[in-house]
Parts: sequence; C-alpha cells; structure tokens
Amino acid sequence: MEQNEHKSKITLKGILGGDILAHDFLKRQANLIILIAIMTILYIDNRYSCQQELIEIDRLKKELTDIKYDALTISSELTERSRQSKIEEYISTKGASLETAATPPYLIKK
Repeated sequence: MEQNEHKSKITLKGILGGDILAHDFLKRQANLIILIAIMTILYIDNRYSCQQELIEIDRLKKELTDIKYDALTISSELTERSRQSKIEEYISTKGASLETAATPPYLIKK
C-alpha cells in the first residue's frame, strides 16, 4: 500500500528525475497529451506562416506603390515630351524643314 501511495504523489524530484512519465495519470492521458502537443505545434506553424505571408504582403504593397510612382513619373515625362511645342523645338534643332500648318486639316466625307 505504501508503494501505491508513493507512485500517486507528484514531487519536484519525480518531475526532474523522469518518474512522472511512469505515473498512472500520464499513462491514461498519453493520447490526449500527444494530441495537445501536435495541436500546439500546428498552431505555432500556422501562426509563423501567417506572419511570413503578412510580411510578404507588406513588401509587395510597398513595391507596388514604388512602381506606381515610377509609372506616373514616366507618364508625366512622356506627356511633356509629346507636347506640340516640344516636338517643334526638337525638329527645329535637328534642322528639318518641317513647319506647323497654318490652315487646319480638311475632313473628307464620302
């Protein structure tokens, strides 16, 4: 009876020495403890994956913003270069004999 009583007590020495693994309660609940450990590992893995995806989303948002600003800058430069006055200035510096028409173009209808 004394030996049975000794096995049912959980002490710090028993925990540190590994005797707790032979305890009746842990033997009965081994499947539950394993399930809890697996669920904990899955939870930690899922949380880590979500954090990595959020970091990637933030990086991609920043990259998208940078690309939008670059596209806006390029579009602005293209608009500036394609103005009639800029084109006329460019043509005159190249020495071409082209000039802007004094009369508007005619619309031909059938």
